[in-house]
Amino acid sequence: MEVKGGSSSIHYGDADVATKPRVLIANRGEIAVRIIRTCRELGIPSVAVYSDADRDALHVQMADSSYRIGPALASDSYLSIGAILEAARKAKATMIHPGYGFLAERAHFASATAEAGFTFIGPGPKAIETMGDKAAARREADAAGMPIVPGTPEPVDLKRAKRQAERIGFPLIVKAAFGGGGKGMHVVRTADHLDESLRRAAREAQSYFGRPEVFLERYVDRAHHVEAQILADEHGTVLFLGERDCSVQRRHQKLIEETPSPVMDEAMRTRFAEAAVALTARTGYVNAGTIECIVDEDGSFYFLEMNTRLQVEHTVTEMVTGLDLVALQIAVAQGERIDHLDPQPRGAAIQCRINAEDPGRNFLPGPGRITRYQEPSGPFVRVDSGVQRGGEVPADYDSMFAKLIVSAPDRQSARLRMLRALAEFRIEGVPTTIPVHEWVLESTDFKASTHTTTWLERALVDANLPAQSELGPAPSVQTGARPADILVEVDGRRVPVRVFDERRDVAPRAPAPHGEHHGEHVHGEIRAPMQGTILKVLVEKGQEIRAGEVVCILEAMKMENHIAAPRDGEVTDLPMRAGQVVETGQILAVID
Repeated sequence: MEVKGGSSSIHYGDADVATKPRVLIANRGEIAVRIIRTCRELGIPSVAVYSDADRDALHVQMADSSYRIGPALASDSYLSIGAILEAARKAKATMIHPGYGFLAERAHFASATAEAGFTFIGPGPKAIETMGDKAAARREADAAGMPIVPGTPEPVDLKRAKRQAERIGFPLIVKAAFGGGGKGMHVVRTADHLDESLRRAAREAQSYFGRPEVFLERYVDRAHHVEAQILADEHGTVLFLGERDCSVQRRHQKLIEETPSPVMDEAMRTRFAEAAVALTARTGYVNAGTIECIVDEDGSFYFLEMNTRLQVEHTVTEMVTGLDLVALQIAVAQGERIDHLDPQPRGAAIQCRINAEDPGRNFLPGPGRITRYQEPSGPFVRVDSGVQRGGEVPADYDSMFAKLIVSAPDRQSARLRMLRALAEFRIEGVPTTIPVHEWVLESTDFKASTHTTTWLERALVDANLPAQSELGPAPSVQTGARPADILVEVDGRRVPVRVFDERRDVAPRAPAPHGEHHGEHVHGEIRAPMQGTILKVLVEKGQEIRAGEVVCILEAMKMENHIAAPRDGEVTDLPMRAGQVVETGQILAVID
C-alpha cells in the first residue's frame, strides 16, 4: 500500500486474498455511501449494515455485501455493538469504519472491535475516552496551553450544577459530557431555567450517546465557531489540514460550513495550527480528528471540544486540499506514515447540509418518500447523498440525507457557485433546508462575514420563509407490470431477486401548515405534526390550559419538538402516553 503526493493514492487490487482488507461501515446514509466510494476506488470490498428502516437504502445497494443488524430503533441496530461485530464476522471483514454519530465516539466500541480481531479505522480507545470526555479534554487543552472557556472541571448533577452556575455566571450552556454534533446542548440565560435545561440535556444525552452526564460552560454570545482538521499517524507526525468555519447554526446544529474561516488572518491561523498540533501530540492521538473552538469579537480563540472522528464537514477540507480523508484514515489505521504529505489548501469551499426539515414551519422534520431527486452538477460541485428517487427518509434517524459542496478560487465565487447549485437541486416528496441556505447566502451578514453562532435564529424572525406544505405533484401511477428487483434475507444477508410487480411511487402528503389545522381548531383537536415518539406528557385530562403552554414533547428525527396548545380551554381528552409512537395527524389531545 502506498500514499503519494498531496492527494491520497492507495490501491489494494493486487493484494493477496488472505490479507486483502475488507471494510465494514458501522453506519448508514450519506457517510456510509461516501466511505463505500473510497473503498471502491481503493479496490477494497465494502460491507454495509442496515436496520429494518434502511432495508432498501442507497448505502445497502452500493456495498459489495450487506447484513441486517436489527429493527429500526437505533439502540437495537446501529448502536448494537454485538450485532455489528457479528455482521463483521459473517462478512469476513478485517476493518471497521464507524463513520460519525452512533458508535463513532464510543471508546468501548473501539476496544471491542480490536478485541474481536478487527482494525478500528479511527483513534484508539484511550484517546476516545480522554478527548471524548469533554471535562477531561478541557484539562488536556489547558495543559497543552490552549485557552479554554470557564466551566465545570467534571460532569455535574442537578445539585452541584446550581452551585457551579453561580461561579461560572450566566449565560451558560449545558452540554452532554460524552458526545457532540450539537446534541444535548442548551443555553441557559437565567437560573430559573437551569433545572429544566439540565434534565432535558441529560435526557437527550442518554438518547443520543447512551450516557446522561452533562457539564456547564460559560456561553459566549457573539462568536464564530472555528475548528481545526488534524491528521496524525502512529509514527509521531501530526498535520494541520486547515480550519473550517461553522458559524451558521440553529439550535447548535450546523447548517453551513466553509473553509477558510473568513475571520482568520495568517498570523491567527498559525497560532491556531500550533495549538491544535500541540494538543494532538500531547494526547498521543492517532488518525483524523477535529478540535473545535470559538473565536470571540476580539479575535481570541478558546477550546470547546475535540471530535474523535471524521466530521460531517470534512468535505470542504477535501475540496481545498485534494486529499481523500477517508483513504488517509484507512492508511493510518494500517500503520502507514503521512510525513511525506505537504497539504497546501487552495481556494475556498462551502458545504450546505440538506435536511428533511421545513424552515418555513420552524424546521419541522418531514420524513417520507422522495418522489423527485435531481442533483446539481457542473464545475467544482459535489453531492454526498444517501438517497435517490423513490427512497425513504426515515423518521427514526437524523434528518440530514445529503450534503452539497462547492469550491472556487475565493469565498465570493464559492458563494455564487453554491447559489447556482442550490437552484439546480430538485427534491420533491419531503421538505428541505434549501430555501434557508439560499436566504443565508444572499444575506448581508453572511456576505460580510459578520454572522455569529447565534445570528441565524435572530435573523430568521424577519425572513418570512414560506412553508413547504405542498411538496409538488405526485408522479403518475404505473399500471403495467414491469420487472423489479427486490431483496430477500437469508441468514441476515441480502439476496437480490427479480420479480414482476405493479409499483406505485406516491408521496405521503405533508402535514398542513400550523395555520391550516390550528386556526380555529375544529373540535379542539391537537394532532401530531409528524411521526414520532411521545417523550413526555405535560398536562392531565380535565386540566385548564392557556394558549402557548406545552402539552407534550414529541421526539422525531432525533429532535425534541414542544407541542403547544393553540388556545385556552380544558383538556377534555388525552389519548396519548409517554413512550407511545404516534403517526402524522394522530390526535394527541382535545381542548374545549
